[in-house]
Amino acid sequence: MSDLYTLTRGHAPLLISIPHLGTYIPDALRNQYTEAALTVADTDWHLSRLRKNHANVLLWEAHSIASVLPRLFEGKLPELNIGTQDGRTAAETVLQATVNAAQESNYPWVANGRFKGGFITRHFGAPRHGVHAVQLEMCQITYMEEAPPFAFVPERAQAVGPTLQKMVSRALEAVVAL
Repeated sequence: MSDLYTLTRGHAPLLISIPHLGTYIPDALRNQYTEAALTVADTDWHLSRLRKNHANVLLWEAHSIASVLPRLFEGKLPELNIGTQDGRTAAETVLQATVNAAQESNYPWVANGRFKGGFITRHFGAPRHGVHAVQLEMCQITYMEEAPPFAFVPERAQAVGPTLQKMVSRALEAVVAL
């Protein structure tokens, strides 16, 4: 097993993609990478294996973003931004289960607001074919400092953890119930 990630294989129809997390390329390997690979594009896919074993699967696309981005948006983003391309990438019951969990939290949230689903959600979400994709664009302020040196804040991460667990668990329960 790699020191860079932990893969836990289970039996649930769930794939969590954190596409911009895998940015480390060991120096000893850099000369073996193409220019395209050095851009660390999103390359982690196990959907076909899940689809062979489950009629419906949940693809959870996890991103984080600064809460204030004046070059893109005015004001402050809600801390939890849920996207399903206005219902095109996941069944309504999956979105509603996710939203219900967010509503129970103390975090500001929005569904299908500025972030309706990233490339992975838009490209792979196909509820008619059993792939229910949800993007969560979470503001960095929920778990880290948003100014250099961008320190991780364990207390914040621990506080948001139960909300994230509820959101994913309820979305998964909704997918399994389809």
